Amino acid sequence: MVGSECLSNAPILNASSGVGYVTNIAGVNTYVTGSPLAILAIVLVSDVYGFKPPLLRKIADKVANHGYFVVVPDFFHGEPYNRDNASRPFTPWLNDHDPGKGIETAKPIIKALKRKGASAVGVAGFCWGARTVTNLGKAKLVQASVLLHPSYITVDDIRGVEVPIAILGAEHDSLSPPKLLNQFKQVLKAKPEIDSYVKIFANVSHGWTVRYDPNDPKAVKAAGKAHKIMINWFDKHLKK
Repeated sequence: MVGSECLSNAPILNASSGVGYVTNIAGVNTYVTGSPLAILAIVLVSDVYGFKPPLLRKIADKVANHGYFVVVPDFFHGEPYNRDNASRPFTPWLNDHDPGKGIETAKPIIKALKRKGASAVGVAGFCWGARTVTNLGKAKLVQASVLLHPSYITVDDIRGVEVPIAILGAEHDSLSPPKLLNQFKQVLKAKPEIDSYVKIFANVSHGWTVRYDPNDPKAVKAAGKAHKIMINWFDKHLKK
């Protein structure tokens, strides 16, 4: 189930990027941004390249500007995928970083946010991070969820989600092709009690929301549209 899109446009990792800072939450190094007094929290679950890419941190800062305390944990505990490391091919790396186990890292972080005073928590996952998001939604551990060009997700995963969910997919994506995204949409339509939204973005490829070229105006615009939908979804379901 590994597609080349999952690994394309590898970002530059920069631990000092962003306006926030890195701290330890529940034993996990985490980029945090936004007012510590904010009572609404957002967890961003990265793709395979981890929590250091500047564009991911820029997204976190953008979300924080809307009144959220945003955290981007290091779900890979210091070992994001590095395609330049020939001794660590993707398949064995993925076996050691099973997307289905991300929830175990997320649970104590969400508990810590609630102890800190968060009255509601939203979560968004990019690519690899989508499975963590759906698992949290199944367990009702968050109040709103967003998937962006999800990977490793099945129709049954979507069927089990019990919190509002938005799914933003790409027209060109072998990991979540339009046919599968439309199946997600039909499954969610059958659960009208759960607010849902599914959009397939034309003329974009897997990873377009977080691994875009910041010097390409069209790419920036397409990513920005997705970010706006994500933020609006959190506003709708968390700012009640």
